Amino acid sequence: MTVTTTVADDLRASVRGFLESAVPEAEVRRIADSPSGFDAALWGRLAGELGLTGLVVPEEHGGSRAGFAELGVVLEEMGWALLPAPFFSTVVLGAGALLLSGDAGAQAAHLPGIASGELRVAVGGMTGTPTCEAVAGSRGWLIDGTAEGVLDGATADLLLVFATCEGGTSLFAVRADAPGLSRRPLRTLDLTRRQAQVSLHATPATLIGSQGDGERIAAALLDRALAGQTAEQVGGAKRVLEMATEYARTRYQFGRAIGSFQAIKHRCADMLIDVSRMEVAAAAALAAVDADAPDLPVAARVASSFCGDAYFAAAAANIEVHGGIGFTWEHPAHLYYRRAKSAQLLFGSPAEHREALMTLLEAGRG
Repeated sequence: MTVTTTVADDLRASVRGFLESAVPEAEVRRIADSPSGFDAALWGRLAGELGLTGLVVPEEHGGSRAGFAELGVVLEEMGWALLPAPFFSTVVLGAGALLLSGDAGAQAAHLPGIASGELRVAVGGMTGTPTCEAVAGSRGWLIDGTAEGVLDGATADLLLVFATCEGGTSLFAVRADAPGLSRRPLRTLDLTRRQAQVSLHATPATLIGSQGDGERIAAALLDRALAGQTAEQVGGAKRVLEMATEYARTRYQFGRAIGSFQAIKHRCADMLIDVSRMEVAAAAALAAVDADAPDLPVAARVASSFCGDAYFAAAAANIEVHGGIGFTWEHPAHLYYRRAKSAQLLFGSPAEHREALMTLLEAGRG
């Protein structure tokens, strides 16, 4: 689905206006410091007032069936504001996995709750070799193992877990109140995005999709996760560029705005060039998702490897432009620096994506 410029601008203005009003920096810090790491009232407004949780959910399940281009606009604005909410884990990963599974029953059971905001979802074991194992018995499927670094895993209502089983990797749904399930919040670099260790011990689970189809689902979901994350990174990079240029205009030394100094000019110019390149790369990846293009794995990894490095470089440059104040706890620059580094490694490092890209190109998928 192609989004027009007018629709994109209207959507961006709506989301930006809401986030500026509802989640200023002080509120971001408050939510990030709270025990759960998200605010239920804010989540309800994202779902109810703006309808964002149902953005990519089909209409028959209560959503608006938008495309990744629209989702990219929303994710960019959320990255701009450093929104501390389980949106990426629920909408990009959770709804994405269910849609990719092709399981009509699972979609009917869970997508309406995602669209309404009543169901928060976390996905474990998407990258690398699954560390959980599922066994079918007289009582149905049972899972054992531990999934590390699960986004919003400690507060999700439903967990989608990739696990090995007879027939290959498969996707399973696990209720948050299932016996044998334990979740431990992890202390991570990014204060605005929670992760958890999820452990399962003979935990009842429901197969999603076909047995042995998990590897395909995980690969396709990773492509979409990388594309969506680049949009977030673009938003964050735009914000730190704004912060740096504003400070360069208003901070005076030796009777001159520091933006008049050649070193600062070059630093800000480099940031602007990188942000422009990030926008192009991210837009190509998002368009490839909407077109279900054969080169989506290539476009996603090109965008992810570049945007990961560029966002981190911009966040670091922003601190350098601000000087000593940029390193203080009270200044927001360090929050973006933490998000940039965390995002750079969340679904694999840029170096790993470049290596995967080379493999894809050698295999003729480029």
